[in-house]
Amino acid sequence: MKKRVLYWLQNDLRLADNEVLSELADFAGELDLVFVIEPRWFRQTNYQQKPYGEHKYNFLLESLSAFANAVENLGQTLHVITGEPEYVISQRLQKYNIETLVCTEQVGVYEQKQLEKIKALCPQAAVKTYQQDTLFKAADLPFQLDELPKNFTAFRKKVEAEPTFIAAPRPAVSRLPHPVQLCAEHNIADVVTQSASFKGGLFAAQQHCSSYFSSKAPSSYKETRNELDGFSNSTKFSVWLAGGTISAKQLYNEVEKYEHQNGANESSYWIKFELLWREYFKWHALQAGAKLFLFKGQKQNAPLTTFNSQRFTAWCNGCTPFPLVNAIMHELNTTGFISNRSRQIAASCLVNELALDWRYGAAYFEQQLIDYDVAANWGNWQYIAGVGVDPRGGRHFHINKQTALYDPLSRFIRKWNGEQTTTSLFDSVDEVDWPSR
Repeated sequence: MKKRVLYWLQNDLRLADNEVLSELADFAGELDLVFVIEPRWFRQTNYQQKPYGEHKYNFLLESLSAFANAVENLGQTLHVITGEPEYVISQRLQKYNIETLVCTEQVGVYEQKQLEKIKALCPQAAVKTYQQDTLFKAADLPFQLDELPKNFTAFRKKVEAEPTFIAAPRPAVSRLPHPVQLCAEHNIADVVTQSASFKGGLFAAQQHCSSYFSSKAPSSYKETRNELDGFSNSTKFSVWLAGGTISAKQLYNEVEKYEHQNGANESSYWIKFELLWREYFKWHALQAGAKLFLFKGQKQNAPLTTFNSQRFTAWCNGCTPFPLVNAIMHELNTTGFISNRSRQIAASCLVNELALDWRYGAAYFEQQLIDYDVAANWGNWQYIAGVGVDPRGGRHFHINKQTALYDPLSRFIRKWNGEQTTTSLFDSVDEVDWPSR
């Protein structure tokens, strides 16, 4: 009998810069490609929120469909199964006598526990993980993980000082091993999908990457990145990075190619700067573990906030006394995406103006954002709440000032119907009088 390998796909739905597929390209045995859709994604399991909302799930289905088509062209099949991964993967390993499980290493605590459970249930199977959701492997970092710098600036300076810095991305695979011969199963290509704002999948990711770097937008990115609206004002790469349909190394390499051809400036560098921020949050999440989700975060003192269901519901629905925040939340709920500046403003409002528990806001973003990333989302929310990696404490984005700076003519507010308010719930809300943390 031929040797068999099961590749459990998660946030790595791409052919290019995929170390797992590159190593398996010449494998003489059989390969089982599996993605697991978890029932818990559609239940309110996390601060009254679902891990997957409508936009986020549709975007995932598009990404799966694109990957399924891509591997089908190489003679392979993507099997999409529903269930708890620790059980359905374990059963599959045993049922089809699969000797080896491979997957991308995850930084989330929940995902790490799932893999440990599979190892316990299938001690006979070899398990190999790959670090391919980051720019670096742990062995490439100029420090041990337990010596991770306490802030981003120190991290950036250390890694940028390395002579080799970031390895080149791997080319797309052009062949794959034969699939494991199985009974007929659900094929994601049969699923009809639709996305309101962005097209999911590796082909859409490459198309957007090519379009962006063939424009002059990278040379003005730093000047436009804080705009609330406008597709080309920011890179939008996070949308495809989250599901791994494109890799951080691919994008970093594209920036350097752009700089070689068009000249480097502060804006083009700032794209790499943002990729390094993403990188820092990944390693921070791995080091922080469960602390990434605690009310106190990394700090000793808890934020001076609580939970009020009426205020939280109003924030989610864009019915606060703050038109700019309302517009932001309406855009999020309609499209599954908002700009980075919008995220900071909405998060600051929840923590500072509404004095609500930051974890509920983080969970709502997890549900709604098509570019949700566990490390960046929860790390940034801790940052705003003052319980994260920022040594200066929490951040307060004063809404009147933000409105004057980024929507002085109220165009964004009008576009997303931000004037809708529910003032009766917020008689005591004052933008500047909440206790500092």
